[in-house]
Amino acid sequence: MAERTRMKTNYPGVFYRIAQRKGRPGEERIYYIVFKQDGKVVEEKVGRQYADDMTPARASGIRAERIEGKRLSRKEIRQATLATKTAEAAKPTIARLWDQYQQAFPDRKDTKTDRLRFNLHLKDIFKDKIPNEITTIDVDKLRHRLLKTGRSPQTTKHVLALLRRIIMFGVKKGLCSAPDPSKLHFEMPKVDNQKTESLTADQLKKYLEAIDREPDQDAAAFLRLALVTGMRKGALMALRWTDIDYENGFILLRGEVAKKGKSERIPLSRAARAILQNISSTESPFIFPGKSGGQRKDFRKIAVRVKQHAGLPDDFRPLHGLRHAYASLLASTGKVDLYTLQKLLTHSNPQMTQRYAHLADEAMLRAASVADEIFDMDTEKK
Repeated sequence: MAERTRMKTNYPGVFYRIAQRKGRPGEERIYYIVFKQDGKVVEEKVGRQYADDMTPARASGIRAERIEGKRLSRKEIRQATLATKTAEAAKPTIARLWDQYQQAFPDRKDTKTDRLRFNLHLKDIFKDKIPNEITTIDVDKLRHRLLKTGRSPQTTKHVLALLRRIIMFGVKKGLCSAPDPSKLHFEMPKVDNQKTESLTADQLKKYLEAIDREPDQDAAAFLRLALVTGMRKGALMALRWTDIDYENGFILLRGEVAKKGKSERIPLSRAARAILQNISSTESPFIFPGKSGGQRKDFRKIAVRVKQHAGLPDDFRPLHGLRHAYASLLASTGKVDLYTLQKLLTHSNPQMTQRYAHLADEAMLRAASVADEIFDMDTEKK
């Protein structure tokens, strides 16, 4: 049993007691200091001989600092450390706001994409910062870095929008104060959304031939259906057999997987019906199931392979390009007006469909040229 007797040292106001050594066999000294503070005698532990590398001389120096008010007691240091940790734990950093954001919106359809954006582009830079510590310069540096490393303006815009969304979520929920608008401004890159992809008759023929050569025709049906319906990739992958209304001739785009977040219907064409009826049936509720029977998450490999085998241009997007090709082919016939095309593509506003207006105009010009042929009017001959 270690002694608890107070043992004097050669330094005034410094003594020690013998106690069991921490973590090892044997004993060690525990040093204490005694001094007066506000007329009262104060006794404080200052450290262990081995664990804290404490000596009588060091203990005497601590005693002098305590008397002069230049040093906190061990208890005060522990309390200050605890207060700091508590404050840090409550600090509304971007990482903590992001965690709260995910908990508040667990069913957002773009949660997986947002998580990828946060981990790749925001986490390392902003995770420990609170919104009021982020400046316009920080945002500008992020924008420049993303564009310089080959990220598209659209991707860059999505990343910046996610950061802004996290901050505004914190403000709305009372988790942080609103940043000073004179110090934090988000300048978004200009995005050209007018890019469209189209297929010539020869390209379409080669593309369909490349699909026919695929060994997995159930997976190939995904590309066929994308081409004949113009459906978005996410909607196609989430498509269930119960979404197909064969009797009334419609495909249901459920709100939880639709881009706009609300359920819509598009026509079930004869081509789409034939494609669906040729897909092998499984026990999965999904039309294009993954290996475990759940929703398949990716078709990019087959899409890229078919695109390459068909010899399509490098800038033709292997999946989203099919949606544009569908719209371009319809618009160029002159038989589908832009309002109807907007509904088929489930665009939220007509401006999004306007990119195909030039194709409709070309169709009208061709129709006008038919009138020229009929009436055979050439003013230069008259």
